[in-house]
Amino acid sequence: MSLMFNFFSCPFRIVKLYAIIEYAKSFEHIITDYNTGYRRGVYIKSAKIFACFLLITVLLLFSGCTDSSDSDPSETDPSGVDPLETLGNISGSSLDETRSYESVQEPRTVTVETAEGEAQIRIVTVDIISEGRNYPAYTAAPAEEGKYPAVVLLHSFNGFVPGYREMVDRMAADGFVVVAPQWQTYSISPTDAEVESVVRNSTEYLQSREDVDPERLGLTGFCAGGRYTMLYLPKIKELSSGVAWYGFPYTSGSMSRPEKPADMIENLEAPMLVIHGSRDLASDISNIYKYAGELDTADKYFELKVYQGEPHGFMIDDNGSMSKSSVAQDAYREMIEFFERTL
Repeated sequence: MSLMFNFFSCPFRIVKLYAIIEYAKSFEHIITDYNTGYRRGVYIKSAKIFACFLLITVLLLFSGCTDSSDSDPSETDPSGVDPLETLGNISGSSLDETRSYESVQEPRTVTVETAEGEAQIRIVTVDIISEGRNYPAYTAAPAEEGKYPAVVLLHSFNGFVPGYREMVDRMAADGFVVVAPQWQTYSISPTDAEVESVVRNSTEYLQSREDVDPERLGLTGFCAGGRYTMLYLPKIKELSSGVAWYGFPYTSGSMSRPEKPADMIENLEAPMLVIHGSRDLASDISNIYKYAGELDTADKYFELKVYQGEPHGFMIDDNGSMSKSSVAQDAYREMIEFFERTL
């Protein structure tokens, strides 16, 4: 239905349709003459005319009005899915260039199950404002008043699936204020500069909160978010610690990704924990060992945790929820304990 509407919404296409109908009538006349015994020479002439009609028809159909969606294909998801719908972009909040965020809803208190029992946390979605754009960011914090360490969490290339929300809630229950900006809100694959701006503004948002100790800020990310952790931890000096999950230390080489994280090692001052699986087909473990060797050569403090037999993305199940496997639970505790020691 939408295709038919788009066709008839353009006056020039209506003219094209009329021309095609007239060509069809002429061709019907030629065929009729041939079927009633017209000479062979007329048949040959008819075939040539038909070929001309066919060529003109194709040219008419594919020329003329252009839809706005054709103007910049790089702005849309090649799968045809709108990232704004997929990632739940929240509209309606006003932009304020003097602030790094806008509240989207009132905070509410919920109860979360942890290994030690139940804990109450406060959750809210805010819009992180970065370069004039609003990025929805799910946020959770301990319900009890106090000053807490805080972490920016960057989801994987597959988006902010429910498992990351569950992880943010668990981290809040364990004593951290966590903000998870949806960095793919406007593009499935934004530039490194765009994501860096989102991370910096998320950091400013955490610093502005009364329940955050601004001297104890960390960064963690998964998959593409793991690469961003390796890339931005050396750049953003407000960050005191980072945990990179199955990242890509040597990915670069394009205009949108001009730098590889390994090139930033000399600027790294914060301690970093690298968590990886030995059977990661997307990010080969050999690159992680190489990266660890370069960190060690540069005398940068890091810790490396490799889980034998684990694939890429082992913290999130196929259904998008946080994995309940023993490996995932152990890896989560590794992250929490590292942040408790380094923030």
